[in-house]
Parts: sequence; structure tokens; C-alpha cells
Amino acid sequence: MGKITASEVNNLRKMSGAGIMDCKNALVESNGNFDIAIEILRKKGQKVAAKRADRNSSEGAVIAKVDSKCLNGIIISLNCETDFVAKNESFVALANQLAELGLNYNSLEDFLKSEIDSMTVSEKLIQQTGVIGEKLIIGSFEKLSAAYVGKYIHAGNKIAALSGFSSSFDGIEETAKNIAMQAAAMNPIALDESGVDQQTIDKEIEIAKDQLRQEGKPEAMLDNIAKGKLKRFFKDNTLVNQDFIKDNKLSISAYIKSIHSDLKITGFKRVSLV
Repeated sequence: MGKITASEVNNLRKMSGAGIMDCKNALVESNGNFDIAIEILRKKGQKVAAKRADRNSSEGAVIAKVDSKCLNGIIISLNCETDFVAKNESFVALANQLAELGLNYNSLEDFLKSEIDSMTVSEKLIQQTGVIGEKLIIGSFEKLSAAYVGKYIHAGNKIAALSGFSSSFDGIEETAKNIAMQAAAMNPIALDESGVDQQTIDKEIEIAKDQLRQEGKPEAMLDNIAKGKLKRFFKDNTLVNQDFIKDNKLSISAYIKSIHSDLKITGFKRVSLV
């Protein structure tokens, strides 16, 4: 065939996301056949992915999205190896593209099998590993559904949160963002006391008792005092009982009641890479 043109190289680059020289070499090797060239680039990605399989992908971008009706939300973390790659615009754009696609799927397994740019998401991650030169994985895949779902992404794309509510009304957008921001900043372990597992409760009671024994408190008093400390633990670590970060005179439950008397928080999700 004739000489590979710059236009052909550019078209393959747009389709694959690979570098200019990789695209040119793939087109030369495939005699200008785009389908074969893409397969060549995929195989290169697989080779790089295999070499980097044992690498730690602890950096990345955490993206939250909600659908057009604000009924469903998703948080995805696209993980890589270095903060340098995590801050790259094309990497963050890919994370956003994947999060948008993820809104359509309820499980990570189905999402990884779904199609993006004429390949599966799993294949896309392998291909981009070849392009970027770092191991890429989906580190988190969290979904939330409610009568209204809000989102918040902390600056730098390292923390994101979703908040779910029992109803929707004019002006709920700000409230939903505030609650998602609360979850992102204060990292509650559950929505309320009922969401805290018994193992965690038992552990906190035992820690409190050990502290009290070291302070010399009588054994007969330990149970009652430990229960008081447990209430403090719930206040600090369950979303509805926490102090509102924008007004610490209010608990989150009091803040929600001040917005709308019948409004309830039905759930939240939080993902962090820090």
C-alpha cells in the first residue's frame, strides 16, 4: 500500500487514544487496515498490562455522576500508579466517560463487560495501560438510588460522595450537595446507629472500658459510662448525628428538618483515595 498519511494516524489516535508513533507503527504493520491496527495496539496494551500486573494502583481520579432525573448516582474511581497520571486531563476525561457509562449498570461485573469505543471496558483499561504505561483498574464502583440523589466531588478528584433523599422539591440541589459534602469531609461509617454493625459496637465498648479501667474507674461503673461513650461515638461517626460542617450548632438531622419537615436522608456513598 502507499504511504501512511498524517490524517490516518490522527484518526487511529482518536479511535484508540494511543500515541502518534504507536499509531503510525500499527498502521504500517497492518498495511493501513484500521481494524488490525487497533488489534495490534490492544495486544501492546496487554503486554504492558501483564508486565505491570503486580504494581500498586493507589492513585487516580474519583468521579461522581447522577442521571438526568437525579434518581440514580454512581461513584467510580479510576486508579493508576502515580499522581502525575491522575492529574492528566485525558486521564480525568476517561474517568468521567467511564462514570457516565457506569450509570447504566448495576454491577461492576456488567460494567466491565459493557462497550466503550468499540471494545469492552476491561479491554479499554488494558489498552490504556499500554498507552499510558501504568496499571489502570476500576478501584471502586458504588451506586445509589433514591427519590433524589445529589453528589459532591472534592477538588482534585480524590474524594467523592453521593447523598440520597426520601423526596424531591425545589431547592433540594443545595441541600443534597451539602449532605454529600458532609459525607466526603467527615467520613461517617453509617447513616445512623442502626447501620453500625454489632462487631464495631462491641469493639468500641471494650475500648471504652479499657480506657476507664486505666483511669481507675470502679468495675461496677464501667457499663454505664461505656454506654455514654458509645453515644458520643455514634454522634461523631453516624451521618445524621454528626455536627453540620457549615453550622456546628446544628446536627445533620436538625439541619435536614430545618429545610423540610418530612425530608429524610435515605443513604449515602463515599469513596476516597486519600
